[in-house]
Amino acid sequence: MAELFSAVVLTLFHEMFPGPLGHSLAGKALEDGVWNLKAVDIRGFAKDRHRTVDDSPFGGGAGMVMRPDVLDDAISASYPNQGPLIYFTPRGATLTQQRVKALAAEKTITLICGRFEGVDQRVLEARGVEEISLGDFVLSGGELAALTLLDAVVRLLPGVVGRGESLEDESFETGLLEYPHYTRPDPWRDMNVPEVLKSGHHANVAAWRRAQAEAVTQERRPDLWARYQARQTPKT
Repeated sequence: MAELFSAVVLTLFHEMFPGPLGHSLAGKALEDGVWNLKAVDIRGFAKDRHRTVDDSPFGGGAGMVMRPDVLDDAISASYPNQGPLIYFTPRGATLTQQRVKALAAEKTITLICGRFEGVDQRVLEARGVEEISLGDFVLSGGELAALTLLDAVVRLLPGVVGRGESLEDESFETGLLEYPHYTRPDPWRDMNVPEVLKSGHHANVAAWRRAQAEAVTQERRPDLWARYQARQTPKT
C-alpha cells in the first residue's frame, strides 16, 4: 500500500485545523485516509508557566518576535526529518502551481505558521527553512496561508479529484489562464453560449478554448503571457 501524504502544521492556533480542509474534496479525502494532517501547538513548548512564545525584538521596533528556542523545540518534536520545512513570509518566493505539484509528490511537508512580527531569523538559518509567500500582501499569521497551500496540494493527490483530466486544463497547467466556462440555461439574461461549444466538433471546441486562454492571459497577465511565448519560441 502506498504511503499516505502527511502534513504537519506548527501553529499557535491548532484549533484552526482542519478548518475548511475538513470539508468538500479535501475533507472527504482526509476522512477516507488519502492524506493525514497533524496540527502542533507551538505554545506547548514554552519554557515558563505563562507559556510565553514571543519576546521584544533586538534593536527595538514595534511588535514581538517568536522565540527561537520555543519554535526550535516544536520543530524538533514534530519535524520528521524528511520533506520540505516551510515558513510563510512575504519575503519568500511566490508560490506557483509548479511548486504545488512538487509538494504533492512529497510524502511529508511541515509548515510553520508565524505570528506577530515573524520568527527569529536564526531558526530559519539553522533549519534550512524554505520561505514561501502567497503574494504581495500581509496576513495576520501563517495559518490561512497553510490552509491555502494544503488545499492546492491535496487536490492534486491521486483519487481526490474524480476526473483527473479536469486538472489538466486548469489555469497555470499549460502556462495560460483557463478559458471561460458555460452551462445551462441558454440563453440567460439575453446572453448566449458561444455556438462553437454547442457544435459537438471537438477539434473546433479545443481550438476555441486555446484561443480564449491565450487572449485572457495576454490581457490579464502579461507576465505569464511573456513566459508562455518564450516557451513557444524554438531554440536555435
